[in-house]
Amino acid sequence: MERTGTRGLVLRRAKNPEELRRQYQSSPNVRVTMSQRCDWSVKRSYLAAKTYNPIRHIIENLDLQPNPEKQMVALSIGDPTIFGNLRAPPNVIDAVEESLNSFRYNGYGPASGFDCAKQAIAEYTTTQHTDVYSEDVVLCSGCSGAIDLAISVLAEAGRNILVPCPGFSIYRTLAEGLGITVREYKLKPEKDWEIDLEDLEKQIDADTAALIITNPSNPCGSVFSERHLRDIVQVAARNYVPIIADEIYEHLVFKGETFIPIADVSNEVPILKCSGLTKRFLIPGWRIGWIVIHDRSGIFGKEIRSGLQGLATRILGGNTIVQGAIPRILRETPQTFYDETVQVYQKNASLAYSILSEIPGLKAIMPRGAMYMMVRVDMWDFPGFKNGLEFVTQLVAEESVFPLPGECFSYPGYFRIVLSVPSEMLDVACHRIAEFCERHYKKKNEVIFSVSPECNDL
Repeated sequence: MERTGTRGLVLRRAKNPEELRRQYQSSPNVRVTMSQRCDWSVKRSYLAAKTYNPIRHIIENLDLQPNPEKQMVALSIGDPTIFGNLRAPPNVIDAVEESLNSFRYNGYGPASGFDCAKQAIAEYTTTQHTDVYSEDVVLCSGCSGAIDLAISVLAEAGRNILVPCPGFSIYRTLAEGLGITVREYKLKPEKDWEIDLEDLEKQIDADTAALIITNPSNPCGSVFSERHLRDIVQVAARNYVPIIADEIYEHLVFKGETFIPIADVSNEVPILKCSGLTKRFLIPGWRIGWIVIHDRSGIFGKEIRSGLQGLATRILGGNTIVQGAIPRILRETPQTFYDETVQVYQKNASLAYSILSEIPGLKAIMPRGAMYMMVRVDMWDFPGFKNGLEFVTQLVAEESVFPLPGECFSYPGYFRIVLSVPSEMLDVACHRIAEFCERHYKKKNEVIFSVSPECNDL
């Protein structure tokens, strides 16, 4: 049965929800009504159904039962404040108290952020090679919120983005719920986790919407050289692919290393830089991040800027109290605080490397920055385990030490440890890992003999 509505739409009756859905999909300009609704039918949305966090999924499905006789040491949590040994400096706390007591930031702010905060971020991000202005800044709810906006403004269902492997799982979580395909490009552990540029270029096609570059890296702790950054930008320019730069660990580089924003080496490729207060200032729970638009050639133009402004209205900006404190936080935090934080990470990296690199069957890769280290597990030397998940599960059961398995980063055969743990605790954890490996390690010829002793007759 059909009839014409008041606005010229054709109205049809449907007998059940499935028929309603079919009629709407085949004729989207036709408004379909139901003759009656017989029962409840409430289903999760496509976005909800497709949103998937690999780390949460893997961890929740592991049967982790720590050894009750040993204190648990979690080397898995990427929160530098969790153990209490690393704290924000007093000026950061004072700045927030002043913002709160001023009563100026209790209401809603502009969707893209208060101008005072945007101006301070622009000054903080400006380098001798790249000028940033307040209109280039969009405040977000944490760096993950910034990445969400960056992906959403550049990509849509049916298109793809390129992400590093191993890489942070949030990229997949945010993209796949929107119907965006995630393609992984390889990193080279033998070259301090540089990008395999040949593999990167192979992943690009006509539907590639963006390339995500993580520098410094989670989970690898790598810091790209200027030469390598220029090579990456050349690939992007050659293929007309914009870059999303995840630089939340900017400036967290070890002594002797230099952080170079990728925007500093790009004259043509447009870049959305994602960063925030989280890691460098040791306040991840305050949920303030930002996008900085770098577009020297005007490729983004008004299209992407207006798109970001529109998307920002979905959350109405980041935490306003913290926004009010940003100018003081960015301008007054002493260099000594930054240096001391990095010294903790670098000292712990050296400690962990000195112990883990001597363990047969493991290969630790010394990081250059951030707060993580990746360790390879030569699984053939540990025949009692089918994969890295079993290795980590048993490590927890025997030694109460929990690193994140490489499967969380699409990289089996490795595990990641955090370097923000108190040094004494990290030392204990690494020695427990050594004892665990000593019990389960078997040389390749020992494995062959135990499985096939008759091979001696050959």
